[in-house]
Amino acid sequence: MTASASSQDLLPADLAMGTVMLKVGDMKVMTDYYQCALGLEVVAEQDGGLYLGRLGRPLVHLAPAPGLHLPGRGEAGLFHTALLFEDQASLAATVATAAQYEPRAFTGSADHLVSEAFYFTDPEGNGIELYWDRPRSNWSWNGTDVVMDSLALPPQRYLEQYLTEESLEGQRQTAAGVGHVHLQVGDVQTARDFYVGTLGFEKTAGWHGQALFVSAGRYHHHMAMNVWNSRGAGPRKDTLGLGEVLIEVPSGDDVGALTDRLKVAGVPAHHTGWELRFEDPWRNRIRVAVR
Repeated sequence: MTASASSQDLLPADLAMGTVMLKVGDMKVMTDYYQCALGLEVVAEQDGGLYLGRLGRPLVHLAPAPGLHLPGRGEAGLFHTALLFEDQASLAATVATAAQYEPRAFTGSADHLVSEAFYFTDPEGNGIELYWDRPRSNWSWNGTDVVMDSLALPPQRYLEQYLTEESLEGQRQTAAGVGHVHLQVGDVQTARDFYVGTLGFEKTAGWHGQALFVSAGRYHHHMAMNVWNSRGAGPRKDTLGLGEVLIEVPSGDDVGALTDRLKVAGVPAHHTGWELRFEDPWRNRIRVAVR
């Protein structure tokens, strides 16, 4: 996909990532984690499941799935859901509550040049990234690729610099969104063929043939796929973990254009006019809906 590709071949520049649905074994343990560790609130209840978010905006949908097993480490599925914060104080507040709630859930941190990120794992093994974006004017581009790195970002120093009593006390009154979703897949070329060639994202970065970063509208990435744990993985079984990724677009025309691309590519899809449901090559379920 080139920069001169027709707009009919690309997802809209003002696309946004929506709610990530997780299939959950223990609703109480998981709900407690997302509320107490991440400062999310229940914004809706439906079909026995809970939508948790900030300021009425759902970010994570926990759906009860009794009887399902945890996925194996090498299976395709979710690598992490990335929650984006509006400022460093808000990010620091949630990093602090998450680290205090379960210190062993912290898995690392990094300065990615475009963003500052902290990584955790929820009680059922789903990865979580908490991050803040540097202003876009500070991002560097090498042609169509954004320049990213993984530099040291000491968490204690970060909290000392940005955590305030005010940000902690007002944690639930500050906004957050799903900034991007990162998947585990079986191979990067198939991911590129599907997410770039068919869906209409644009590639923004790669990593030694082991990872692919894609976006709309020159964001650093709305989605990513890697093979670090899952090289060679085939289609997913029905397990706990990722249930669905929601992508929000501005208009029904955007849904229609994507419907046409999926049809040409032979990808089965269910289209209602305002939303579209389909699966990627590893049976990760995607829903594209009008915002």
